[in-house]
Amino acid sequence: MRHLLTLILALFSLPATAQQVGTLIAADPVADPPVAMHAWRIRYWTSGGDGTVREATGMVVAPSEAAPTASRRVIAWTHGAWGVAERCAPSLSASFFAASAGVEPSVRQGYAVVAPDYIGLGSPTMHPFLVGEDTARSVLDAVRAAQGIAGAGAGKRFAVWGESQGGHAALWTATRAGAYAPDLTLVGAAAAAPPTDLAANLRSGSDKNARALLLSFALHSWSSLYGFSLDPIANRTNQGIIHRLAENNCVTLGKKPKLGTILGIVTVARATRNKDIGRIEPWASWVRTNSVDPARVPGPLLIAQGDKDTIVAPAITRAFATGLCRNRTRLKWIDMRGTDHADSARDSTAETLAWIGDRFAGAPPPDDCGKF
Repeated sequence: MRHLLTLILALFSLPATAQQVGTLIAADPVADPPVAMHAWRIRYWTSGGDGTVREATGMVVAPSEAAPTASRRVIAWTHGAWGVAERCAPSLSASFFAASAGVEPSVRQGYAVVAPDYIGLGSPTMHPFLVGEDTARSVLDAVRAAQGIAGAGAGKRFAVWGESQGGHAALWTATRAGAYAPDLTLVGAAAAAPPTDLAANLRSGSDKNARALLLSFALHSWSSLYGFSLDPIANRTNQGIIHRLAENNCVTLGKKPKLGTILGIVTVARATRNKDIGRIEPWASWVRTNSVDPARVPGPLLIAQGDKDTIVAPAITRAFATGLCRNRTRLKWIDMRGTDHADSARDSTAETLAWIGDRFAGAPPPDDCGKF
């Protein structure tokens, strides 16, 4: 009888063990990765900010040569906005490598790269778009899960580097790493064109069409996840357009949007032009909660910003960097002349990888405060 009870208890304990956050579920080799690289599509366990365990997906890419005796250095690549629908996951896209500016250059310098999709992209739950806690957990748990792939050789020391939405993710990952994943060692965080003050970012980008699409992503995601009413923002007809824009569109490179998408974006832009979610509750409280507080982000940090960015206003990023300096955070600032939003990570790749290499080497971090 005692043996039977022991067996029953063991069986009941399996799901909790199997669903431990940071645990790798599966790693499927990718056919025809770039030359001299191995890549795996991964599934792993993470948790939302409410503690609910979720399955998440992503990519791990490493040099094809045998893993060294010592673990490889890791870069967590945090992607920009691809959409909020499940099918918008970067790991599902044939354009993953072309559209992920930081992945190939990092692997060619010997890093193992972990590229999480975040919760809800590639997995059947709503994607918490620009929700800091959920995103940071999904990044940190992906770094943990990558250690389960023998061929990747991924270690516990890592840097995080992201662009656009991924810049926000990188800064939130730095904020939460020490408390959520003390088993990992973060050496530094790099963010290219990061949204930081979400209300200001959503109102200040000069490209009104891009702003309308990103606002649709946020409104659809947050209303679906948290039950926030769209009534103070748009009428019922336009609410339907907001939801359909988010549900039916992924951000893709080199493809012109369909006519229906263009008309939807124009309609949302017109319907929300006098609406500021930074002043409408409960939206206002939520954007404050998920903005990046410069007083909470530990250094060392790197921020790259292009002066031709029409989506993330350069003045907002500069104000955030000034707040970091006010808190005496060690900051490398890259001011890119003539760079637009889409090229923010690509145009800062060489400087960013040099800075990351120095962080792994233990060199004193530079401090550009007072120089910009």
